[in-house]
Amino acid sequence: MATELTKAALTALRTKQAEDQLAPVLTRAITKNGIKATSYDNQAASRLDRTFSIDLPTGKVSNQKHSGRCWEFSLLNTLRHKFATKYHVKDFELSQNYLFFWDKIERANMFYRNVEQTARQPINDRLVQFLFDNPGEDGGQWAMAASLVQKYGVIPASAMPETFNTTNTSDFQEVMSRKLRKDGLKLRQLVMDGADEAELQSLEKSMLQEVYRIAVYSFGEPPMTFDLEYRDDDKNYHREAGLTPQDFYQNYFDTDLDDYVVVTNSPDKPLNQLYSLPDEDNVIGGKPIEFLNVDMGVLTDVAVQQLKSGETIWFGNDVLRQMDRKAGYLDAHLYESAKLFGINGHLTKAQRLQTGEGEVSHAMTLTGVDIVDDTPTKWKVENSWGEANGDKGYFVMTQDWFDEYVYEVVVHKQFLAPEFQALLKEPARRLPAWDPLH
Repeated sequence: MATELTKAALTALRTKQAEDQLAPVLTRAITKNGIKATSYDNQAASRLDRTFSIDLPTGKVSNQKHSGRCWEFSLLNTLRHKFATKYHVKDFELSQNYLFFWDKIERANMFYRNVEQTARQPINDRLVQFLFDNPGEDGGQWAMAASLVQKYGVIPASAMPETFNTTNTSDFQEVMSRKLRKDGLKLRQLVMDGADEAELQSLEKSMLQEVYRIAVYSFGEPPMTFDLEYRDDDKNYHREAGLTPQDFYQNYFDTDLDDYVVVTNSPDKPLNQLYSLPDEDNVIGGKPIEFLNVDMGVLTDVAVQQLKSGETIWFGNDVLRQMDRKAGYLDAHLYESAKLFGINGHLTKAQRLQTGEGEVSHAMTLTGVDIVDDTPTKWKVENSWGEANGDKGYFVMTQDWFDEYVYEVVVHKQFLAPEFQALLKEPARRLPAWDPLH
């Protein structure tokens, strides 16, 4: 057990440190340049060359700017790649603003329901605290974006372009979170006072109208119809007037999102199980957030299979670990900060998840992989941070980084072996809202 740090104990620390002959030069280097720069592996570039045996054509990257909408961007990227290939329209882009608008409305509606259902639990209950922590947040899951597409369809970016508040969402988050917290407290009190269903629904309706107003003022109102107009890569002109967003998705996209599954590697919990995260669902009656938890080898194999089929992949990861943003490098050994200090700082993937270090912090798109002797060595990654990072917005990721910091890939269930497809039919085990996969 730790005891008081006495003067003798502190003197012993200083004396022991004085024995380190490298201390003066390392102190100079680290204090001058910082920990990351001093421990950076300059040989990483040789591991991260940008030649891939499978390299799908995708075009210009998108830019989420100062927002947490990566989960929407990545799904829309996989859809726009299909549109671009099918209709020969390079750099076609779908409206992220459109889905973001409807997420705000649906998420507020879900918040009201969740608050009512937990109204008799103490305000400091862990789930209640989770609900009230940041109800206006941007972050989300693949299934949340899929639910929005299935219900509302999609539209071209030109039909509902970005606004100041979609590219810089902090002010909107602040306003929306405060409003929802106040609404939530009022709903909790009404439930505890014995209000009937009609009274609660009437109040929720007026609250949701205010949410809608805030979203319209901030993002613009989504069009009910639009005119699709574009020139393909052969300069042929195309136009179809009066499309609804749902018609556009159904008529121009052949992707049934119900055929896809989130394949996860979360070794802090039993493998070969289906899990759910219902406290993060954003659409009442929408697609549930579910994960099929498997060994990393299975996850890697299904990702390779889908890329070989010509389809890009939504994937969830912890992008801030071992990343050189400017160069666009993701390498598990890019920074050796622990070795710099002569310590063993390694945590396993499971340990990082168990202790809160590991999390799914970002979503990007896999567009290529380099296979050598039937083994993937590195991956091509389409990010949504604009063209100033990496190679015009594209990152390159080693297999080591993939193993350590990739947690989810979304693939067509046809690529799963029969025993894993069978698991999809079993009841999902419910995860708590604060699970690191959230």
